[in-house]
Amino acid sequence: MQQQEAQKKFETAIAETQIEIREETLRNISWELHDNIGQLLTLAKIQVSMAQDDPEKLQEVTHTITKSLIELRSLSKLINPDAIKSLSLTEAITLEIERFNRMQFINASISSNHEIYALDDKIEIIIFRILQEFFTNTIKHSKASNLCVDVLYDKEKLRIHAKDDGIGFNSDDTDIHRGIGLGNIQNRCKLIGAEVSITSTHCKGTEMHLTYFYKKENMNATPNEVN
Repeated sequence: MQQQEAQKKFETAIAETQIEIREETLRNISWELHDNIGQLLTLAKIQVSMAQDDPEKLQEVTHTITKSLIELRSLSKLINPDAIKSLSLTEAITLEIERFNRMQFINASISSNHEIYALDDKIEIIIFRILQEFFTNTIKHSKASNLCVDVLYDKEKLRIHAKDDGIGFNSDDTDIHRGIGLGNIQNRCKLIGAEVSITSTHCKGTEMHLTYFYKKENMNATPNEVN
């Protein structure tokens, strides 16, 4: 009965996390359409009007429309649920990093090794949401200029290190923990049996170390190589 109750709790948490990711994705799409693609198309409209008197400016129009199309293709990856499902955890994180750079929210980067062990889809969903929450805190609260993410797979575990160079906070302040959702991150890690530590230094940024040990059935899995 305890196992059944724990499984039920886990499935409920997965469903809630999927809804949260979907809502976050819709917000991101709305921002990109308004703040990025919408502004590019408005610029193209202005350039077309100017080109009526100066045909040489048509090249600028072509450049702006081409950039708009590139942005739309990138955005379509977020909209297409089949594309999202086919992504590995590292690929999904990379999409987030690319979006931050496109929107010029922050200078973001990601590094990872080339061995990826197959994780349970539900575990990946939880870990991705944990990172989303850390990223959101960085974008909204930290006033950081840079965000770096390292993803390392080895034979026994997955390790993720995320760090920004923002204003930081007092790690002992429980009100801050509640306000920026650090409790949610810790609870999600507990749910999947992952270890997490979040440290912050005033004016020197915040970093998160997450470690997830593979389940025994995955220990003998053959890693997939990623180009």
